[in-house]
Amino acid sequence: MSGEPILDLAPPAADERIAYGRDANQFGDLRLPKGRAAPVAVNIHGGFWRARYDLAHAGHLCAALTKAGVATWNLEYRRVGDPGGGWPGSLQDISAGFRFLDKLAPKYHLDLTRLVLMGHSAGGQLALCLSSHAANIRGVIALAALCDLRRAWDLGLSNNAVGEFLGGSPAEVPEHYAEASPIELSITAQQRLIHGEEDRIVPIELSRRYAEEKIKRGEHVILTEIAGAGHFELIDPRTAAWPKVEHAVLEMLSP
Repeated sequence: MSGEPILDLAPPAADERIAYGRDANQFGDLRLPKGRAAPVAVNIHGGFWRARYDLAHAGHLCAALTKAGVATWNLEYRRVGDPGGGWPGSLQDISAGFRFLDKLAPKYHLDLTRLVLMGHSAGGQLALCLSSHAANIRGVIALAALCDLRRAWDLGLSNNAVGEFLGGSPAEVPEHYAEASPIELSITAQQRLIHGEEDRIVPIELSRRYAEEKIKRGEHVILTEIAGAGHFELIDPRTAAWPKVEHAVLEMLSP
């Protein structure tokens, strides 16, 4: 990759920014391809669940998917540092934003029979959690996901961001880890995990452990490891890693 980091670049504008709730952080950016009855990808951005990271950087991948024919609903949500953010408020927001698609579909000609969830990093954790109870989805695509929160706590990732999000350690709030850590949930939907082998922010061992455990339980999980990729290459359409991400989305949404 060359040029400015993806986090520093302004993404193409969304077609519409639409509130799904009353809080200032309860909105989504909707991008629409040409034509009618478009399939839909609901995207959840990362940033270790912290308020200082917003949905803007995820606009690049959403714009790329929309160019490829997919309507994208890029969700903002309350995060750690926002009133009501953290666990479980962040997931409650994502769930509300997901349900709001039922109101958007008729007006914007969205095909909700071809619907996937996707998320990057902390957004991958939220997407996997949502997929455990979301109906009528084709599957979930988790990019460099924080999919094992107990292990993330043990590793102290991003200055113990997991503890900030869940309100304590596994010993202090075990019920939160049981409810929020995707590796501990039962997920019937198809799951595609994609992770860069050189990721130094969310180590690939989390996805490897997750895939191994979930496959043992009979869940449908495919892990794609991308050599030479780090954490942000997966969400940057300029990189060599991006075509594998786009292919996974389009394959899951194929008629």
